[in-house]
Amino acid sequence: MIQATPTGVHESGDACIELRRLHRFFGKTKAVNDISFSVARGHVYGYIGPNGAGKTTSMRILATLDLPSYGDAYVDGFSVVNDPELVRGRLGFMPDSFGTYRDVNCQEYLDFFARAYGLIGRQRKQRLDWVLDFTGTQGMAEKPIRGLSKGMKQRLCLGRALIHDPAVMILDEPAAGLDPRARIQLRQMIRELADQGKTVLISSHILTELAEMCDSVGIIEQGKLLATGSVEEIERQQAHTRELVIRILANEDHSEVSVADVLRNRPEVDNLVVDGELIRFAFAGDVQDQAALVAMLVNQGFQVAEVTSRKKSLEDVFLHVTEGLVQ
Repeated sequence: MIQATPTGVHESGDACIELRRLHRFFGKTKAVNDISFSVARGHVYGYIGPNGAGKTTSMRILATLDLPSYGDAYVDGFSVVNDPELVRGRLGFMPDSFGTYRDVNCQEYLDFFARAYGLIGRQRKQRLDWVLDFTGTQGMAEKPIRGLSKGMKQRLCLGRALIHDPAVMILDEPAAGLDPRARIQLRQMIRELADQGKTVLISSHILTELAEMCDSVGIIEQGKLLATGSVEEIERQQAHTRELVIRILANEDHSEVSVADVLRNRPEVDNLVVDGELIRFAFAGDVQDQAALVAMLVNQGFQVAEVTSRKKSLEDVFLHVTEGLVQ
């Protein structure tokens, strides 16, 4: 049974995308299990999770291609349950796989969707010209789609999603299969769309790119949202945010008490591993705490020869938060 809310604009502050206790069940499988988050207007939100986590199901509900079992979602203030037609006019959806018509050219393809959205006359021509220019496909406007590379087809699909000037963009794995240059160019286009005020929800398995591109991220596994916020906020939520490797020279003055003994007694140190002169461990602290730790070791007479510090990446956080479970 679908829980509906009153038809009309939903007041949600500055949020342009909002999921409110969203559920989607397929028999006993809880593809989406009580997910709630919001994305502010003009922000890019990265949706991260293993295959089968529920990302695409959530996106299909936002795109009005599926209905929730319970809960609701809002796009630019309108309910996907009660006002799907209004949602579709405000949303551009780029699925992970999309159909193209091999025997039409790029301009004909985009013109077809412009007409489907009700664009006419000068307005339709202006949008066609703008989309071809923005996606870099104007030089291929007359080229049949069957002759396009994977990267150019992705650009064309992005143009299709943009043709009606939506407020919200839903992009499901848009960088899949692209070469490095094409991924960089796609990332630049997405950031430019956000700078124009569009709200973007994007899923990807390329976590380093999401960390550079997104204002905030959400990590989902087995249909449940495990963490959400900016990359920095999620990193701070983890117990140990950086890894330290310290090289200690052998010192006869510390034959009874080793540096490992000293470090094991400190609450900010975890997962300590001794490998000859190298001491490797997870460290809960910032750079000032790191400097204080090294100073303490030096003051106690340990000969610190080298210190290497590595802050946890989004990939590290993802591996820590998730367990690799699928449904």
